[in-house]
This record gives sequence, structure tokens and C-alpha cells, in this order.
Amino acid sequence: MGLSFGSFDGVCNTAALVICPLLGSSGQGIEPTCYSRNVQIGSTLIFQPSTSFVHIVAIIMTAIMIYHIRSKYTAVGRKEIVMFFWIYMIIELLAMFLDSGIIPTANTSYPWFAAVYTGLIAAAYCCLLVNGFVGFQFAEDGTPLSLWLLRLSCLTVFGVAFFVAIATFKSFASFSPVKPMALFIVYLIWPILCVATYTLSQLILVFRTLDDRWPLGDIIFGVAFYTVAQVLLFAFSVTICNAIKHYLDGLFFFTLCVLLSVMMVYKYWDSITREDLEFSVGSKAAVWEVKDPLLAASGTGADFDEDSTSNYHAGGTAASLVAGVSGNQYYGGKGGYPQGYGGPQGGYNQQGGYGGAQRGYPPTSDRY
Repeated sequence: MGLSFGSFDGVCNTAALVICPLLGSSGQGIEPTCYSRNVQIGSTLIFQPSTSFVHIVAIIMTAIMIYHIRSKYTAVGRKEIVMFFWIYMIIELLAMFLDSGIIPTANTSYPWFAAVYTGLIAAAYCCLLVNGFVGFQFAEDGTPLSLWLLRLSCLTVFGVAFFVAIATFKSFASFSPVKPMALFIVYLIWPILCVATYTLSQLILVFRTLDDRWPLGDIIFGVAFYTVAQVLLFAFSVTICNAIKHYLDGLFFFTLCVLLSVMMVYKYWDSITREDLEFSVGSKAAVWEVKDPLLAASGTGADFDEDSTSNYHAGGTAASLVAGVSGNQYYGGKGGYPQGYGGPQGGYNQQGGYGGAQRGYPPTSDRY
């Protein structure tokens, strides 16, 4: 059966989506033509085990990305983009329980969890959409205006999507699982619009604002992974399932490709943001490596030995900090200061340090 706008019949016959058991005119949901094998662990039957494994990997990878985002204390849009990854982590956690059947489809709580899942997906794409405009600085990032605009937008979209989903599942307020037009728009059309708008805004940002063109590669890879995910799920899921003898289906590759596209979102954001080291506060001390040739060891170029010979005296060969020449060249090869800074009266010399024949620090009036 082909895809039809406003109908989940063709979609659910191809892909095993979370909402498919709650749709259709039979009251039993719409069963996919082919789906991956189930695994029994003890007395529990686990559906989509391979996809559940990808969900676990996605949660771990998202936690790592969140950690790195939070460590860039002065990066632009840090607080805004991290919200997208938090929502994505919650989606993956909830999807793991719904796809695997840990929350059974026959359970009375399943429609409510599926509605929350639908609302979170819509909110995640809304968060991505709003983050696409953070770089244009319509509102300064990290300020209460920017953060609350993002939060209220996501909350509003979540509320609308949640209501549409639960009303469709429960058949109230003129919604019906037989004609889920509104749910079709929220679940399938809204994400595509958000991704297209985000991509377009970032292309404008890169070409008009940035000098570096390398972030375009992250955008291209992210869009490519997302497109491949949709094609594999809605066009080739049954073909893949039959070819691999029900060990995997399109949902596995869809979840994996979506994870890769989310990782490209992080990679793109990381490539266009630079941390201000002057105001950075990290948990680890910065390690600075000095590569100034003026500070290199003289002679053989071995490791720095104990400082036993001053370069201000006749025995020194290293260059002075004055005009890049040695002390002998600058002072006419007279051996530097044989007795000290301040002449024969004292100052700094090899024998007596500060002092010598006469105390040179603090300087006396005779020296002037």
C-alpha cells in the first residue's frame, strides 16, 4: 500500500511506529507487514531488540555531547542547544520502553505514554528550529528573554501535539483514529518543515556571517543522514526486513541514522562556536607549552639544565632580549658586567649577588 497524505495505513504497513497500535478502524491498530524478531528474556518478551540497543547507545552518546556542551562555558547558544539534546535523550529513553514492549500496547497507560512521546518529538523539532535563529542574535543568547522564548515555544508545541495525539487515540473532540489528519501533520509534516527551516537558516548564517566554510560539511552530512533515515523507514523497511530474515528492519536503521544526524547537529554547533579562553572556567587547568626559541637551551639543545651560568657575563652565548643580539655584541664584547650592574661599586655580581663591595640594592645616591 502506498503512502497517502493524512492516512497512516500505508505508513504503518511499512514501519513499526510507536503510534501504529493505536490507529486504524479495527481497534487493534495497524500491524506492519514485516518487523524484526522478538527476543524472550526470562518471562519477558522484548520487541525490537536491535533497535532498543541503538536507543541505549543514543542515550550514552547524548550524555557525552551534553557534557561537552556544558563544558564550553562561554560558547554562543550553549544553554539553548543543550535543551535540544536533553529532549532528545528523554525521547530515546521513552522510545526504548515503547518499542521494546516493556510498556505493553494493551496496557491502559500506553496511549498516554505514546501521546507524551509524540509531544516530545514535536517539541524537539521546535527546539531545533528556534536554535536555528539563535546565531542571528535576535535576542542575546543565554539571557532570560532568549531562554524563556525557547522554553515557552517548546512547551506550547508539546501541549498542542500531546492534545492532538491523545484526542486521536481516545476519539474525542472531533478527532478519530480512523482519520488522523491532524496527527499526520504533527507527527510527519512538522518535523520535515522544522528541519528544512533550520537547514536554510544555518546556510544563510554560514555564508553571510562566517569566514570558514567547513561547517557546511556538517550540515550536508546531517541532512544526508536524516534523509536516508526517512527513506529507509518509509520506503525500504519491508525490503530490508525480508532480506535480513527479520533480524533487522527499517526502524533499526532509522533510529541509527537519526542518531548520526543529531551528532552532526552537535558537530556543526561545536564547529561554529569558539570559547573565550579569558573568561573560561574549566574543571581542569590549562597546560601551556612554551616554544619560544629565545628560551631554548644553548649548546647541544638538550633538556634544560640547572641555571649555573648567567648569559649576562662573558661566558654566556645565548641571545639577549635586546634587539635579538648577544650581550657581548651589544656592549662591544667587553665581557658584559664583570663586576655587577652598577659598575665596580657593586650591584649584581657573581660573587656576592645583590651587594658585592658596596650594597647596590637599593641604589645609593653615588650611583647617580
